[in-house]
Amino acid sequence: MKNKEKQYVIPIFVPHLGCPNDCIFCNQKSISGQTKQVTKKDVEKIIIEYLDNFKDKDAYKEVAFFGGSFTAIDEKTQEELLEAAYQFIEEKKIDSIRISTRPDCINKEILKRLKKYKVKTIELGVQSSNDYILKRAGRGHTFSDVKKASKLIRWSGFTLGHQMMVGLPDSTKIDELNTAKDLIKLKPKMVRIYPVLVIKNTKLQKEYEEGIYEPNTLEQAIECCKELVYMFNEKKIDIIRIGLQNTDVITDSTKEESEVVAGPYHPAFGQLVEDSIWYDSIVNKIKKFNVKVKEVEIRVNPMNVNHVIGHKKENAQKLKDLYEVDIKVKADENIKLGKMELEVLKTFTDFKEEIAETK
Repeated sequence: MKNKEKQYVIPIFVPHLGCPNDCIFCNQKSISGQTKQVTKKDVEKIIIEYLDNFKDKDAYKEVAFFGGSFTAIDEKTQEELLEAAYQFIEEKKIDSIRISTRPDCINKEILKRLKKYKVKTIELGVQSSNDYILKRAGRGHTFSDVKKASKLIRWSGFTLGHQMMVGLPDSTKIDELNTAKDLIKLKPKMVRIYPVLVIKNTKLQKEYEEGIYEPNTLEQAIECCKELVYMFNEKKIDIIRIGLQNTDVITDSTKEESEVVAGPYHPAFGQLVEDSIWYDSIVNKIKKFNVKVKEVEIRVNPMNVNHVIGHKKENAQKLKDLYEVDIKVKADENIKLGKMELEVLKTFTDFKEEIAETK
């Protein structure tokens, strides 16, 4: 019996392989940290290396083809790459295959081929539901393509995933909230949210250097992504990633090896968003008390302790600076993930009385 609580992903990047467009923000070779195209032998080698290093042999294992536009690859190469992964399914060494692709590269024939090789999950690079913004970004498809592909994928029995971007050229926060609303209507099982970074050797770099494009600040990106998280969580849509994966080249723009020119980069961007959500929850709970609070104890699951304190203790410091509230955080395994219990330890009245007694 496979342990679905524990899942391993074997990532295989196919940078720009099959992609018919050159999006304004995209340099897949930089984003994936890979310049060499993969072959069938590469796929086999990567899978074997990962399997040898997995500790939990009973965990659920998935091969994921990322980057490029998988179903736009020529059919022969598609089949070779899928066959390489499929043989491990037949040998019961992996459990499923995931691909990512473009909305305009999905049809019944393509889906039939993917079924043959036991592909389970298809992620669509949507980016925006606004056709003007899609055209501005050079996507080469419309939101109508997204709707058509999403329905075909779900009706064919695949698990549907969507990827959207925050901070595209001419896109506003309202556009991004509307994109989330439009995606929710299409009922994806999961989403990824990527804030736009200005990457070297892209059209966006040229626009940035010419002053045409201004990227979001880190704070703007966090606030927007936080609202998107609330929206997707309310509809119980899994958010499987927020922000690009940190790599040797997707890193701080001040580093020589970085491919990032500008934009809301942070190595723990997803954590910052989640920390901000926890901060809001704590403030809301404190505000419900009818007294001015000086010190509180927050009990959470051990897995949530860092989110309460915040990255580099930012949440704790903000509470102290803005509300003059000190927090004590206690780990409690009996509290469910994502939940907290908050108790007032000291009010300002207590604090003043203590000071008076010491005089």
